[in-house]
Amino acid sequence: MATLSKRSTIYLEPALHQALRLKALETSRSMSEIINEAVRETLAEDAEDLAAFEERADEPLISYEQMVKRLKKDGRI
Repeated sequence: MATLSKRSTIYLEPALHQALRLKALETSRSMSEIINEAVRETLAEDAEDLAAFEERADEPLISYEQMVKRLKKDGRI
């Protein structure tokens, strides 16, 4: 664990806690390392999503009805 870590209390469902403990043992990593990695990955995905939204901000909007019609026309539904 990094020296500049912050301590935090989290509450896990018992089954998730057990799975996390087992994964930590099997991978010789701490539970904190596994949780930090998972949070980092989730935040990176969010950043990618936000970038994609920003890239498409100027695209014209279409209604749900128009989208369904387009999908039917293209044979996708």
